[in-house]
Amino acid sequence: MSRGSLPGILAVLTAAFLWGTTGTAATFAPDVGPLPIGAAALGVGGLLQAAIAVPSLRRETSALISRRGTVMAGAAGVAIYPLAFYSSMHLAGVAAGTVVSLGSAPIVSGILERVVERRRLSGWWMLAATLGIAGSAVLSGAKMHDAPGEALPTIAGVGLGLVAGGTYAVYSWSAHRLINRGIGRAAAMGAVFGLGGAALMPVLLISGAPLLADTQSFTVSAYMALIPMFLGYVLFGYGLTHLTASTATTLTLAEPAVAAVLAVVIVGERLPLLAWAGIAGICTSLLVLSFAPATRADKIQNHPLPRCSDTVELAAQSSRER
Repeated sequence: MSRGSLPGILAVLTAAFLWGTTGTAATFAPDVGPLPIGAAALGVGGLLQAAIAVPSLRRETSALISRRGTVMAGAAGVAIYPLAFYSSMHLAGVAAGTVVSLGSAPIVSGILERVVERRRLSGWWMLAATLGIAGSAVLSGAKMHDAPGEALPTIAGVGLGLVAGGTYAVYSWSAHRLINRGIGRAAAMGAVFGLGGAALMPVLLISGAPLLADTQSFTVSAYMALIPMFLGYVLFGYGLTHLTASTATTLTLAEPAVAAVLAVVIVGERLPLLAWAGIAGICTSLLVLSFAPATRADKIQNHPLPRCSDTVELAAQSSRER
């Protein structure tokens, strides 16, 4: 490890920890549903991302309009993701909802690349997908066996976790596609997150009254928008100036682990042993995707599966363009 990499490692680990707190933080506003929580978190965070990218957005307006289909697809992903993600945690539990959402995103990314860009899926990807799908199935089965009365909410929560992972993959892929077509990183991120955040504002206006009902609920929503969704991106960007993308990606695997531990320690969730086995399968899937053999040249040329850090990497690099 080089001398200058330690601050980067600490920054990335701090960002991953902050992202892992979102599910637990949401439980401190029990009277607020998952929709206003999600709309406040990524809606406000997305608009802030657009605000810091205004100069780039002005310069590249014409290019973005010419790629409006890709921009709109990414914005739709940004708008749907938090609603599905927080609803998944609400129904299936913080630990299960978080791990399923994060674990499914790289798998959906691979499917997108196979269908849209006609790229071959490697044997390592097949192994990771098998582990991720099996882990999700075991996790769902274990929770339903442990609490038969919660079978339908668990199934719905896992399903919404898959939707969250899919929409994360869509907006990550959209941002990559815009950049690959010559649009600057700041403009690509600002457009996708800004439009997605704007699309969440009606949801926030319609359902967000409980956020203002008491100080605690407002504090939770402000924390979600400003700390994990904004500060976390800034810290990750700092980390990327000291680390390779592959190292940073591996470090972000701390996020689902943090979420699961906090759910058990703070929220008081109790998961049977079989459920932990399912979570281990999903985390192993992520490890396989991170450590799968690939040359640096292949990664740069082919832009393989977007991982949980890809979107924040683009946001971080956008600051250097400005």
